[in-house]
Amino acid sequence: MADGDLVEPPSAVAAVQAQKVPTWHLHRRLYDWVLSWAESRHSGWALFIMSFAESSFFPIPPDVLLMPLVLGSRRKWFRFALMCSLASVLGGIAGYIIGLTVWESIHETVYSMHIPGINAENFDNAGTWYAKYDIWLVAAAGFTPLPYKVITISAGMFKINFLTFVIASALSRAARFFLVAALMGLIGPTVKPFIDKYFNLLCILFMVLLIGGFAALKHLG
Repeated sequence: MADGDLVEPPSAVAAVQAQKVPTWHLHRRLYDWVLSWAESRHSGWALFIMSFAESSFFPIPPDVLLMPLVLGSRRKWFRFALMCSLASVLGGIAGYIIGLTVWESIHETVYSMHIPGINAENFDNAGTWYAKYDIWLVAAAGFTPLPYKVITISAGMFKINFLTFVIASALSRAARFFLVAALMGLIGPTVKPFIDKYFNLLCILFMVLLIGGFAALKHLG
């Protein structure tokens, strides 16, 4: 899975690395560290591992690495999207198992680590969200900026149907990563500023259209 033949380091990577980030900005320094893997010959493995980890505890979304990888080797956009999607779903399953088995005994320790998105309030809210939206919550979190790691762990906590959870995760994660990779691979660097600026809005619009379509089908049925 290692990708050692990137055409050239994407300019976005060099620009980010050239910035001086204060030591106390830990989240930004972690972001820059992730981005630096785009120029490594182990970038493919880095993408796989990061996508897996982000689904249960890692704070930086894999899009950060996926985009510069595709820009550096545009013909491999499908491969990178597939790796990212598969690893993310496997990580989601790991999060589900954590929630089902050991979360009650480790949650206080995890909260004390101050991982972005992982806090007691979000997990308390997840129970209410599942009661109202059921598996739609998994689909929404898989595609949008909602904290997917919270949803995977809480899905195990609340014993959401496992097969349905996996299907919703697979469809939503693949939709997100294949969309990003395809835009980077087929259109190229010109679309990156647009995605950076409007990514959250585009995700929300897609989910509105998706849910609206299912609702219409249900009404017609």
